[in-house]
Amino acid sequence: MISLAGRDILHSWGKFVFTGMGLGLLIGVTLVMAGVYRGMVDDARVLLDNSGADLWVVQRDTLGPYAEPSSLYDDLWRGIRALPGVSEAVNVTYLTMQVRQDQRDLRVLVCGIAPGGPGTPGWPPQLIAGRHLSRNHYEAVADQASGLQLGQQVQIRRTRYRVVGLTRRMVSSSGDPMLFISLRDAQQAQFLKDNDALWQQRRRIAASPLYNPPGRPDLLPAVIAGQSVNPYVNAVLVRLTAGADAEQTAQQIRRWKRLTVYSRSQMEGILVGKLIATSARQIGMFLVILALVSAAIVAFIIYTLTLGKIREIAVLKLIGTRNRTIAAMIVQQSVALGLIGFSVGNITASYSAPYFPKHVLLMPQDALTGLAAVVLICLLASLVAIHAALRVDPAQAIGG
Repeated sequence: MISLAGRDILHSWGKFVFTGMGLGLLIGVTLVMAGVYRGMVDDARVLLDNSGADLWVVQRDTLGPYAEPSSLYDDLWRGIRALPGVSEAVNVTYLTMQVRQDQRDLRVLVCGIAPGGPGTPGWPPQLIAGRHLSRNHYEAVADQASGLQLGQQVQIRRTRYRVVGLTRRMVSSSGDPMLFISLRDAQQAQFLKDNDALWQQRRRIAASPLYNPPGRPDLLPAVIAGQSVNPYVNAVLVRLTAGADAEQTAQQIRRWKRLTVYSRSQMEGILVGKLIATSARQIGMFLVILALVSAAIVAFIIYTLTLGKIREIAVLKLIGTRNRTIAAMIVQQSVALGLIGFSVGNITASYSAPYFPKHVLLMPQDALTGLAAVVLICLLASLVAIHAALRVDPAQAIGG
């Protein structure tokens, strides 16, 4: 009966192949959606790896700097640096925003990095073109996913920056490319107000008796100047000395500095378990819906093909063919349809993944899981057709 199933497929191979291709496109979408989730998790882990930090010190009782706003005074790093077990402690700022390059807008994660050099926490670990930042102002290093090229200028707020270096796979947990500028420039950009807002702020300060007491006009210029300075950062990245215990060092910072500290595993749990948890559930629901739709399509196609062979099945029963053999033929056709669909879907997902705006990570274990799911769906979908085939009366073979 294996040859009989094969002969039946060859007899209507056009319908069979085109149906498998249509099913394959649906399976390809399913594999890509699974790859999108894998890519989000990979982006979160790459973000932590590229930061070069062992501990993240953030504002107390916050999940910052990636999941929640966090604000720290920019002089706290000195006290943290002096603690036992700490090798390096540097300030960093993160701000997701729209920047402008010529006539197009780009959504990027602007990262303000402290003075230092390659290997300093927060700095991009390696470049694919150009050089690292060498000036305190007006220079930027961009990820290649932004589409920026060396020498191009990008506008952040009211300031233009020239791209002097390009890096790869430096993205936020949401897939936005990163743009590195100096810490001072990033502090200014994060809290910079427009000219009208600055004028109104200075007018309010000048009119306030709290900041402009009678007889002390000399205080006003200093107060106004102080209002325009941003002494805050989003986090302090801490690198530990060799052999230092991360939890013990974190406890010291929590005790003496009254701040919240996260280790690598804790920060990964925040990014994966909290920041992208909603997206993961949404993708999971779509995968379930696509699986049900795939099962319905396979069941309908196999059932239709079976109804088209009612007389042939009746002849088989009339000559003494067992029901088990007829059921096996239908199962073989259903599984063959699923394998054609999976092959088309896997090829489609592999070739289309690089064109998606988000990072799509296709993993072999997901493909194997998908293959097993397709075979299982085909087996279950064939039950409807088998039920219809077993109810065929052999007398129909000689009927009108």
